[in-house]
Amino acid sequence: MKLKLIFLTLFLITAQLTSAQVKFVAKVSKKTLGVNERLRVDFEMNKDGDNFTPPSFLGFTVVGGPNQSISNSWINGKRSYAKTFSYFLEPKGRGNFTIKQAKIEIDGQTYKTLPIKITVTGAVDKPKDGNDTDFVASENLHLVAEVSKGEPYLNEAITVVYKLYVSPRISVSNWRELDSPKYSDFWSQAIDMKQLKIENGQYKGEPYRYVVLRKTVLYPQKTGKLNIEPLTLTVSVDVPTKRRDIFGGRLYSTVNKTVAAGNRTINVKPLPTQGKPDDFSGAVGSFKFEVTTNKNALDATESLDARVTVSGNGNLKLFDLPKLNVPNGLEQYEPQHNERVRTNLTGMGGSISDTYTLVPQYKGKYPLPPISFSYFDLNTESYKRITSEEIVIDVKKGPDGGDTVTLSESSGTNKKVVTQTGNQFRFLKSSANLQPIKRTHFFKSTTYWLTLTAPLLAIPIFLFLGKKREERLSDVSGNRVRKADKLARKYLSEARKNLGDQKEFYIAMERALHNYLKAKLNIQTSDMSKDRIQRLLKERNVDDTISIEFIALLESCEFARYTPSSTSAMQQDYDKASRVIAAIDKQV
Repeated sequence: MKLKLIFLTLFLITAQLTSAQVKFVAKVSKKTLGVNERLRVDFEMNKDGDNFTPPSFLGFTVVGGPNQSISNSWINGKRSYAKTFSYFLEPKGRGNFTIKQAKIEIDGQTYKTLPIKITVTGAVDKPKDGNDTDFVASENLHLVAEVSKGEPYLNEAITVVYKLYVSPRISVSNWRELDSPKYSDFWSQAIDMKQLKIENGQYKGEPYRYVVLRKTVLYPQKTGKLNIEPLTLTVSVDVPTKRRDIFGGRLYSTVNKTVAAGNRTINVKPLPTQGKPDDFSGAVGSFKFEVTTNKNALDATESLDARVTVSGNGNLKLFDLPKLNVPNGLEQYEPQHNERVRTNLTGMGGSISDTYTLVPQYKGKYPLPPISFSYFDLNTESYKRITSEEIVIDVKKGPDGGDTVTLSESSGTNKKVVTQTGNQFRFLKSSANLQPIKRTHFFKSTTYWLTLTAPLLAIPIFLFLGKKREERLSDVSGNRVRKADKLARKYLSEARKNLGDQKEFYIAMERALHNYLKAKLNIQTSDMSKDRIQRLLKERNVDDTISIEFIALLESCEFARYTPSSTSAMQQDYDKASRVIAAIDKQV
């Protein structure tokens, strides 16, 4: 009997201790989510406490919470208590993150939750978000990726256009990119969007407004099924509520909504093997091919340029040009590669070329043999070959090389017929006219004394130069002026190299003008207002016409960011900059 009482007492004590045990745990709605989904984190406790401290939520943005809920009930005379702090989190990007420990004080003791690891992946097609507050925004806001072709050939251009559709039921205040696609299996080129334009359209048969956010041209570099990753945005949406103000106007609630364009898959077809030329280098599109020279007749040791050019529409930057073959007697230098390619919604267009510098050594006729270029034509879905014509270079004056170059009709290869002229050794002298060498003594000679005294004479010269160098280094203002002047010359030279590339040309031009002002007027970039520049130039006795031209150059650099400009206009601006800088140098 006593033994039963002892066991019963121990059981009651254990049950009481178990019921009195404090629980403080963290729970998440999911441990793996897409970058366009939201995460719910609940911190639950079975006993009330004080001084609750949440973690920092590194890698997430708190879009809701803390929301507090309390449950207190009695079942069969037993009290059940639960208190929960809830947060809604939005990931800032992909990666592995940790929800760190939260803290609370219960009955004078500090309790902490266990850390929870969270994995954030790319955007999912259909976000499963339990937060109902953004339901209206989800139903009336859509980001769509429109792909121009689902089954392109390898190296065929396709276009991805990202459109944001907004229903008239809601309004959008702003947006920002949360995650950008990588295009790892493509050569990609984004098309510059100078201005976003709102247009009217339809989405699934309903009237919507939409704006084109991004246009990208892709050239697939692999065959098979390739995935185009989605673009993900965070959008601030104003959603109408059922509440109204005192004047009867509808009140709006702002919701931060994450939308994604969804994954798109394309099937890239390989190029056919039937009829594929041996010299095919990967060109896909519609092209023209030619080999030209800037002159066909010249004298020996003069130079000429031979240019190999491919023009048209296709993957111009993704293949190699055929090499130029030249006969012996023509010295050939490494070609200079030039690209004049523009990219729009149809893909790349323009021309690429290799320019060879050739220098003949002897007089005679030198044929440049024909060369071929092969490409895959997308219109006919077949391979095509273009062969250039033979070009004969006539070298009229120069040394007689003792040979003539002919083209064999039977074999189609270059042959050289060596003709003996009888005076091929005319440059060798028959009489040597040798003279005896006079012996001289170095000791106590003039050279001896100069060698001995030169180091002693050099000491004061080095001291003088060192003193001048220290004075130059200590001249902070002068060094700044000299450095700015050097940068101005450097960027002006860089602008000349970028003639034809509007953006890079005017950036270099603007840097050159600003550094020139620093050098000549001792003025910083932040102080470069047009009125101040004109006033300082006038104080330095610079003509008003030169000052006006200098200001006009600065305005051209500013306007070039928003308006297109031709190569001739860039050349005129460069010539004007050189002339104006030279004029200011003379007058200041």
